[in-house]
Amino acid sequence: MPMPDAAKAGLLRALGCLVRGLSTLFWGLGLMALVCLQLARAQTAETAWLESFGRLAFVPALILSGMLWRGLRLLRAFQPQERIWRRALDRAEALAVTGAGLSPFLFWWHQFPAVPLFAAGAGLLFLSSLGLLMQINAVLRRLCAMLPDETLRAETKLFTACNLTLLFAIFAGLGCGFLLSKLPGLPVFARGLLAAAGGGGIWFALLLALLPLTMTMALVWKIKEVVFSSLLAASGGSN
Repeated sequence: MPMPDAAKAGLLRALGCLVRGLSTLFWGLGLMALVCLQLARAQTAETAWLESFGRLAFVPALILSGMLWRGLRLLRAFQPQERIWRRALDRAEALAVTGAGLSPFLFWWHQFPAVPLFAAGAGLLFLSSLGLLMQINAVLRRLCAMLPDETLRAETKLFTACNLTLLFAIFAGLGCGFLLSKLPGLPVFARGLLAAAGGGGIWFALLLALLPLTMTMALVWKIKEVVFSSLLAASGGSN
């Protein structure tokens, strides 16, 4: 039975928004990878990357959060009646907005690393970015559960499980290091090890997070290509 013209037009609009949203997410995640790489270099080489922006050094993180929020917002046009899908998007959008609000702490902490408030704000920004990446993987899994491609669904389930495992491991490592540093009865050598690890731990975590980040980018691109093919097939069938 042929689909009514109004329903077909609505489907085409929803698929078009889905393609644009996935494209925006892909480039936003690419910007996130660039920011992580440059921040890691800034601690290990004579890189004045943040200083080149002057007082606007928080702008890259702000643009990144805005791009990811915009991409997630465009995904809402697809299957808006699905509650679980909407809740997954709500959580991801909230984390993107949180990242935008915390982005100025990145510059302040880089300029004044000894101020505890700025260090705490930068740490929260990093944790919210990890949480956003985890939630984007949950969004992708939920999206593929609504798509008819069985192979894509299986691949997405596998890769998102790997990504979430790696991100949970980063969270667990950072959490354990923080809790151990607060224990009162630690031996002197253990405190020395924690201090040495703490100096480069956040940068090692940044580099480690690049693996699930790039895997998520590849997954977003593949899903976009599948949806784009469906959009072309649907628009061709409507002619």
